[in-house]
Amino acid sequence: MKKSYRVKREKDFQAIFKLGQSMANRKFVIYHLKGEHKHFRAGISVGKKLGNAVTRNAVKRKIRHVLMELGDHLKTEDFVVIARRGAEELDYQAVKQNLHHVLKLAKLLEEGFEIEKKS
Repeated sequence: MKKSYRVKREKDFQAIFKLGQSMANRKFVIYHLKGEHKHFRAGISVGKKLGNAVTRNAVKRKIRHVLMELGDHLKTEDFVVIARRGAEELDYQAVKQNLHHVLKLAKLLEEGFEIEKKS
């Protein structure tokens, strides 16, 4: 994911947390706030309770990859994805389904967009 697509500064994170809305499912929480950019910007937060650095980085990589895949279908808002306990045990497809679900709940995906289900 390009740097311009990331929320990096503490000030931006705090603005999203304070002024934004939140939506959650069992594995992820999303805080989102309307941004003034031409594209979405995402921040990813994975707490130390999820495991060691290797585990946390693996979770972040999966989240980042899903966001890159869904990028064309995301609305132009700033949002922060927070991984909850249990997210470290998910494989890529499960991360994709859970993120799709919570993004849909937060209305950050285009209307009518669905991911293909693997059988």
